[in-house]
Formats: sequence, structure tokens, C-alpha cells
Amino acid sequence: MKKVVAAVVTVYYRGSHADVIVGKILEGYDHDGKEYPNLELAALYVDQFPANDLSRELARKFRFRLSPTIADALCRGGDRLAVDGVLCIGEHGEYPRNDRGQILYPRRRMFAEICDVFEKSKRSVPVFIDKHLSAEWQDAEWMDRRARELFVPLIAGSSLVVTWRRPELQLPKECELIGAVQVGYGPFEGYGFHALEALQCMLERRRGGETGVRAVTCLTGKAMWETMDRGEWSKELLEAALAKVPASAQGDYRRLTEEAAESGVIFIEYSDGLKAAVAMMNGWAYEGDGGAFTFACQRKNHAIEATHFYLQQPEPFAHFAYQLRAIEHTIQTNHPAYPVERTLLTTGILDAAMISRAERNRRVETPHLARIRYLPRDWPHAQGDPPRPRPPRR
Repeated sequence: MKKVVAAVVTVYYRGSHADVIVGKILEGYDHDGKEYPNLELAALYVDQFPANDLSRELARKFRFRLSPTIADALCRGGDRLAVDGVLCIGEHGEYPRNDRGQILYPRRRMFAEICDVFEKSKRSVPVFIDKHLSAEWQDAEWMDRRARELFVPLIAGSSLVVTWRRPELQLPKECELIGAVQVGYGPFEGYGFHALEALQCMLERRRGGETGVRAVTCLTGKAMWETMDRGEWSKELLEAALAKVPASAQGDYRRLTEEAAESGVIFIEYSDGLKAAVAMMNGWAYEGDGGAFTFACQRKNHAIEATHFYLQQPEPFAHFAYQLRAIEHTIQTNHPAYPVERTLLTTGILDAAMISRAERNRRVETPHLARIRYLPRDWPHAQGDPPRPRPPRR
């Protein structure tokens, strides 16, 4: 049965997250008009209208409501909730940064207005929140608490968790992990979240499930490698992950990353004693074929295992199609495809890393993250060959 949804977005232009997610409801999973999700976009709220805005043109073409307010979108012009689900995409657009360099997208404000409609209507529907819940922990915690108060089926996070893995790697539940390293690249906060959530979708499958994080340290410059040299995390695992990066500069990865402004290592101390690292390898790693997000780990009594989280590029950016399938499942069943606690935890790790980075590599204790516990769910990631690249849409 087709479900009717509203989308609440910051901006809508070609290649924005609104376009590569909501656009698949309008134009099909591969933007080719062949296979569609069982969803219908009824209304859209857009927060900013840059010169390259597409929302007004698409509203005329596909005949959905372009709403002046979030409440109007969810109520479709009436005074009560009139949709089966909401996609909240607070990514891209011109928004301020705080003193730590975090982009203050209005995700809390947007979610608060969504929840106001739920409370007034005395019922809630599933909500998807793109990427981390919010830049700052106190807002993310409030959003999680508000969702629980209103019994909102909430799904959130990155498309990395559902993309292709080359080679295929799915850790067995209850495995005994010795260590893990995730490699990333790109803007430290925006892409650092992707790297953290890719790491987390693997580590949550370890023995006992997820039991939280007790401390986070962000290391930059020469300090990036000090904890590794002391043996607190594994050089062997790092280099196994680096070996899966499809494109890199020639030369010493230490020197090249130390000199790059957006590089750094996020060192994570988990409550159960596991230690892991996310190495943002700007200056050495670059986009290449399918991005440069890679992972390596070692299980007890096993050889090192490593994989590349492959991002299908250019269009149709099919990894977002697999994310939309998870969103559709959540809206169709009222049960999140995977736990929002994963995204809550990675949101908190990233916020702590940004604090540590701003305060010159200070170790940040995280008792609020040590309380987050959850078990993984088996939701499929992409398999087989990605669709063929297609010419850019006009």
C-alpha cells in the first residue's frame, strides 16, 4: 500500500541530499522512472531558496504541495497531521558555524516543529532524520527524548551503513573484536560523521552488543600518530584499511596528513574496553572510484579483515536508494529498520571529537555516551553490481 509522506528540507538543488533522497520518490530509485518506492510525496517544506533551487519547478511538475511552514506540510494545508511519514533532511544550505567549526543546521528546530504537529494531532508517524541528529549533543539528546515521549518511530543516519562493501564483509553477531580502524576523508565534521557511523555499524555486532563510549580524543598534526606509536591502536589495522583506499597521493601518509587542515584521528575508548580509531586521511586519500571510506578489524583468532564502503558515483548515487529502502520499510511498518541509538551514539562521539579538536587534542570523558546501550539489527546492505552511471539530469 502506498504511503503518503511530507519532506522537510533545508535546501533542494541538484545533488543536494534532498535531491538524492526525496528525488528518488519522485523519479524512481535510479532516477529513471522504472522502479519506485511505495511512497508518494504530498508536501514539501524548504527552508532556503538559493538561485539553483529546484523545489518550485518540481512542485509544478509532480503536483505536490510546496508549503510555507513545516506544520502546513505535515497537515497538507489543514489543521491536523495528514501524512504517514516525514523525511527531515537538514543538510546543505547557508547556515552559521559555532566556535568549534560545527555547522548549525536547524535539525532540532525542524524536528521540534514536526513534533508539535504530532502532539497537537495526538498521534505520531515515522520520521527519518538525515545524518547526525544535530551538531551539538544537548540538541541530539533532546530530540531522542522528545521522540520517545511521543512514541515516534525514528530512523536516522548515514547512507554508508547500507552501501556496498568490497570485499563483502558482515561481522557475525557476538564476535570478539580485538581492534578496529576506520579511514575517512573530506570535511572533518560532515564526512567524519559518515566514517564514524560506518565504524559503528560494524562494531555494534561485537560480543554483548553496544555498551557505550567512555572517552573520545581528537588528535591533529603530529599528535595524530602518537597513540598509534604507543600501541593504543593498531598500525597494522590502519595500513590494512589504507590498502583498500582506491586512490591516494604518493608519499608518506603521516607527513601528508599532518600538513592537511581537515585531517585528524578520532580515538574512541569504549565502555567495554575496546579501542578504535577513525583516521581522516585528507592530504593522502582522495575521492577516487567510490570514495575513500574503508574499514579494517581483527577478531580473536582470526586474520585481519578489511573492506571498502563503496559509494556509487556519479548519478544515480544508488547507495541513497538503499537508504530510502530502509526509510520506506520504517514508514510502511512503523518499526525502524535499524536502531536510532547508533546515530545518537555517533552524534555524541562526533560532538566530543569536535570539542577535543577545538581544545587542542584534549581527552574528553563522555559519561553521557557510556549510558547508550543497544543491540544490532540485521538490515541488508547493497549487494551485487551497482547500477550503471547515467548522464546528469537536466
